[in-house]
Amino acid sequence: MDLDLTREQKILKRSAQDFLKKECPPSLIREMKDDERGYPQKLWDQMVDLGWTGVMIPDKYGGIGGSYLDLCILLEAMGEVCCPGPFFSTVVLGGLTLLSAGTEEQKGKYLPGIADGDLIFTLAMIEPGIWYDISKIAMSASIDSDDFVLNGTKLFVENGHIADYLICVARTDSKDASEAGLTLFLVDNKSAGVRCSPQKTLGYDRRCEIVFDKVRVPKSNVLGDLGRASGIFDRLQEQAAVAKCAELVGCIQTAFDMTVKYAKNRKQFGRPIGSFQAVQHHCANMVVDVDGARFITYQAAWKISEGLAASKEAAMAKAWTSDASRRVTSLAHQIHGAISFAQEYDVHLFYRRAKACEVAFGDAEYHLEKVAAQLGL
Repeated sequence: MDLDLTREQKILKRSAQDFLKKECPPSLIREMKDDERGYPQKLWDQMVDLGWTGVMIPDKYGGIGGSYLDLCILLEAMGEVCCPGPFFSTVVLGGLTLLSAGTEEQKGKYLPGIADGDLIFTLAMIEPGIWYDISKIAMSASIDSDDFVLNGTKLFVENGHIADYLICVARTDSKDASEAGLTLFLVDNKSAGVRCSPQKTLGYDRRCEIVFDKVRVPKSNVLGDLGRASGIFDRLQEQAAVAKCAELVGCIQTAFDMTVKYAKNRKQFGRPIGSFQAVQHHCANMVVDVDGARFITYQAAWKISEGLAASKEAAMAKAWTSDASRRVTSLAHQIHGAISFAQEYDVHLFYRRAKACEVAFGDAEYHLEKVAAQLGL
């Protein structure tokens, strides 16, 4: 069994790591946490020039036609530096949804803008009292002439303050309280009735509350078939969860590397703290978690990339990686001691990002239930 990357993928990973370590140092993350947009335009333009925003978009729409595994390689490199910006919301949430559910006309209209970095997309799904169980979504979408009229509130919308378009899940059949009555809409963020308010987050990422007050959406902006959003969203959630795992792997790899380096250099009682058995065992547990998270993530990513059924593998990857990220970052804090909580030190940046990624698209408990269901339990 060969689990190694191809030569081209190794080059992609190494070049992405080299670029991001140079252009996205920890000082930039600190600077961006107070920035209104949340990312520097120069870095985004450079990523666009490298073709990253078009990594999975076919050539005919202006992309480079790469694979889902190529996308995960880039996300892992971004996780290693806590890269800010709308890459995940645009390329993963927006691009993958359009590729799987968009009409040819919709793909031709929006995918070139994503590949060129001109359009920012995001997903508006979570509602008050609702996490990732879409069957309980309450936002309504009623027909009025040639439009749908959307009413409701969405929470934790990533980059909602700068997005050009929102992919929104709403209920088109008020009589059906299950997943069968849900539809995906492509909403222009500048539409009348859309109100966006920023939310403070632990991970320094930009999340927003968006209120839809009689927002009119043309019927041509329906993604997929009317009332059939559940199948599209299940696929998107599977892909997004594994993509978030890839980002987490990069994040905890850096936390581990920083900790081992610190354990080798920090001295107590006349010797490096890494020479003490307790610290050695902590570091050993960390690398088991990091490598385990990488292998289980890449297995799921490979199956998705090959078009194979991967529901169980995706849920297993997110369950393991979510828990592993908490263990790794907690041990990083423990080994560093009090200094790791100082704002001037870098460990807390990766702890914050890991905590945000841990719960994104379902935490470990949520995905363990999905694994149990796959086992027929």
